[in-house]
Amino acid sequence: MNTAELTPAGKLTAEELGTVHLIGIGGVGMGGLARLLLTRGVPVTGSELREWPALAALRALGGTVHMAHEATNLDGVDTVVYSTAIPQDHVEVVEARRRGLRVMHRSEALAAAMTGRRTIAVAGTHGKTTTTSIMTVILQHAGEDPSFVIGGEISAAGSNGHHGSGNYFVAEADESDKSFLIYRPHVAIITNIEGDHLNNWGDLTGLKAGFLEFAELTDPDGFVVTCADDEGVHELIAGLRAAGRTVYTYGESAGADLRISDLVSSVQGVRFQATLDGEPLGEIVLALPGRHMGLNGAAAVLTAMRLGIPLQKITEALASFPGVRRRFERKGTVAGVRVYDEYAYHPTSVKAALRTLREVAGDGRLVVVFQPYRVYRTRDLQAELAEGLAIADEVIVMEVFGPGEQRGPGEGGVALTAAVDLPAEHKVFVPSWEDVPAEVVRRSRPGDVVVTMGAPPISMMGDELLAVLAEA
Repeated sequence: MNTAELTPAGKLTAEELGTVHLIGIGGVGMGGLARLLLTRGVPVTGSELREWPALAALRALGGTVHMAHEATNLDGVDTVVYSTAIPQDHVEVVEARRRGLRVMHRSEALAAAMTGRRTIAVAGTHGKTTTTSIMTVILQHAGEDPSFVIGGEISAAGSNGHHGSGNYFVAEADESDKSFLIYRPHVAIITNIEGDHLNNWGDLTGLKAGFLEFAELTDPDGFVVTCADDEGVHELIAGLRAAGRTVYTYGESAGADLRISDLVSSVQGVRFQATLDGEPLGEIVLALPGRHMGLNGAAAVLTAMRLGIPLQKITEALASFPGVRRRFERKGTVAGVRVYDEYAYHPTSVKAALRTLREVAGDGRLVVVFQPYRVYRTRDLQAELAEGLAIADEVIVMEVFGPGEQRGPGEGGVALTAAVDLPAEHKVFVPSWEDVPAEVVRRSRPGDVVVTMGAPPISMMGDELLAVLAEA
């Protein structure tokens, strides 16, 4: 996508979009935008090809969902919104342009909804969904009633989009297609920078330059928050500070503004001691395990403190944080087998999630069902993905989910399975969705942890596994 063709934030308001039609309304990103618009009173329609879990809630909010992609879906519509996954020759995009309707990328519609608000935009290779969610919950707990759009549902709220009455707008900013470059945030949070989406950025140098450009788009009276522990952001920090921009850092590094220490992760969650500008804040507790979760929490704590949120409100919000769906989400337990769902698909996040789940498994074994996400990523990071999957005891690999992509010879699930350094009897490639539950039953036993992991469709498999395990 050419971001030069996109309209920067602040040019339109959501109400000026009229009736909005979202192509692929059931996806996480589109679904969150749809919820935001519907709760703001903007008429919304959308089209889908499968019955995603979020669609029932969108209908309940007054949205109209067409279960087909057809030109007639655009009758009565003023604005058509597409995502990067939707090709420009899509029937509804073509029809919208033929009719002369306003056609916008999802990020443009989201930017319109940000108009007049103090935006907190959360970016980074890993952890942005959880960090965005924690930031939202802190503001809610402090009585700020923020608007938000998140790439995952906050578990207790069952929502990933909402129009609030407060001044803040919290949004997950996506670097994958460069669309985060049209936002104009008051605060930019960058959790980390690591090689990903290089099909759009060319190389790591290009990706880092993109993040720097994003950070430079913050308001002159705003600030940037990032992780002092992450090598990928060191050049960014230096460049911003040299230009006179305000940057605050968090992490275990000695020079961090919010320094965390004595970090302990267990099945019950993660806790650490924190100091801000050398002054002790006391113990911070988050009811989600994993060092990476601790860092996500620290990013939100630092941001909230700099915004003037009282520490007590922050710690209370973190202690009660319910988690995010598809981020270490426990689906249930059947016959002594615990089933989780996890969105991780990049090698770093796969490793972090599986190490944490191994702690949870205790004396049990760890069984992972992995659906790779995107052909280019699976190909380019195959060795690293295989290394991460080898943390598990049993590995079931599905075929790559890559809408619009073509797999070349030797690419895909078969090659990834072969690369996993486990004995042949402990790994298997299962291309058919229908065959996966039986394979899980065959490989699991009481005390084990089973996790479905990877691309969006696999999020719907957890309930199937629980049902089949109950019948076994």
